[in-house]
Amino acid sequence: MRKWLLAGLGWLVPVLFAAAQTPAQRYVDQQRQSGPLKGTAWGVLAVDRDGRTLCSYNPELRLMPASNLKLVTTGTALHAFGPDYRFPTELGYTGEIRDGVLVGDVYIIGHGDPTIGSPDSIATDTGRLFWLWKSLLRKAGIQAIDGRIVGHGAAYEGNLEHQSWSYDDLGTYYGSGSNALCFYQNAIDFQVKAAAEGQPVQLQQTYPETPWMHLENHTLTGGAGTGNSLYLYTTDLAPYSEMRGSFAIDRPPKTEHFANKFGALTCAYYFWKNLQDTGWNVTGGYADIDRNGRIRGADFVPREKAAEPRVVGQTQSAPLSEIARITNVRSDNFYAEALLRAMGEQATRIALYDSCLVAQREVLEDLGVAGGDIRIADGSGLSRMNYLSPEWLVSYLQAMQKSPAFGAFLASLPTPGEGTLSALLPKVEGRERLHIKSGSMDGVLCYSGYILGADGLPQVTLSIMTNNAIAKPAEVRAVLARLLKLLME
Repeated sequence: MRKWLLAGLGWLVPVLFAAAQTPAQRYVDQQRQSGPLKGTAWGVLAVDRDGRTLCSYNPELRLMPASNLKLVTTGTALHAFGPDYRFPTELGYTGEIRDGVLVGDVYIIGHGDPTIGSPDSIATDTGRLFWLWKSLLRKAGIQAIDGRIVGHGAAYEGNLEHQSWSYDDLGTYYGSGSNALCFYQNAIDFQVKAAAEGQPVQLQQTYPETPWMHLENHTLTGGAGTGNSLYLYTTDLAPYSEMRGSFAIDRPPKTEHFANKFGALTCAYYFWKNLQDTGWNVTGGYADIDRNGRIRGADFVPREKAAEPRVVGQTQSAPLSEIARITNVRSDNFYAEALLRAMGEQATRIALYDSCLVAQREVLEDLGVAGGDIRIADGSGLSRMNYLSPEWLVSYLQAMQKSPAFGAFLASLPTPGEGTLSALLPKVEGRERLHIKSGSMDGVLCYSGYILGADGLPQVTLSIMTNNAIAKPAEVRAVLARLLKLLME
């Protein structure tokens, strides 16, 4: 009897275990055996607020998060600065004021505001911003300038971009990099139009103007169906750029966005231009500050060392909560890198990436999240040197729930139908309960975030990460969407 009973129990235990599995776990087990995820590196973890695991597979596997890393960047920035923080931009001058004429230079002193000149609705309109800056100068007694307008972005040291970013990404708008004084998110717009097959693509720079730049057009109009592979290759070391790649003859004209490595100089140029257009006399043109701390004008000849300006006032950005919202909904690399560099500058007075990551680790420690078994390289997730695990992301997202900034963090996450989630679960009832961030690049697709309960608080915390997929992105997305739907149910 005892042997029969033990044998029966041995048969019963796996049946009970199978019966206890959630639909989400059964679906995960099915996808391990067949489908678009077979043979890929992937992991998933979803837990409810009571600590029960709803599904799990390879939760400790470190994977590239792509833009899921922006969850870490925005959350730690909100925790460190507070949701109401605003980036200041100062106006100052050197020299002396004589009868309303400044005999010296006006300095626009950047402190990391990524929204200056941005077309985003949260940004101060450029015309109004320049009016505010002129008001500060008038208040200081300045009515004309016998000198230059100097864009001062030197508070952030080092390269604009992370050293691990792909060479092809460096000239794109999403790989533009951030510095202390930016303009138009350090982007340049070109109208591109196919010519005759085999001939250079027609290029017209539309905004912003960069009159100091020399552009070489090394593009070709490709045959029908060959797509678009235009890249702008440029550097902040010299005013020279090359447009390379091809644009198919059957493609309609479009506006393409590329990187501008001279945000501070562009800002100075546009303020100088506005002063001229509104009747101010400015004799010395516009300039910025090079890496050696020397003032250089449109001719790019370094001159005297920049002086310490006398600050006359400041303007401020939109609240950090609004910047974080755009960062996550649009998956904006530029804003994300600006937030990471601001953390480094505030904590260490150094905005080099190494210092920024040290500052971010301190914030993670304050949140109670261990950072020893992951690697973070940048703020946006553009680097392929970032490695997080679903388990770590879930622990981080749980820790954020205890932060005073959690309300702003949760509000920054998109729901299906918004931004990068515009095509996700379009007809699923209750999809507004899903607050997640997507992350994608070639072979990578991730979703991490929360499913809210009836009380508006996180009921489920989840992370789904896939790497090295060779299936079509739409096929991988369909599998992950089905898993999200099961977790919502």
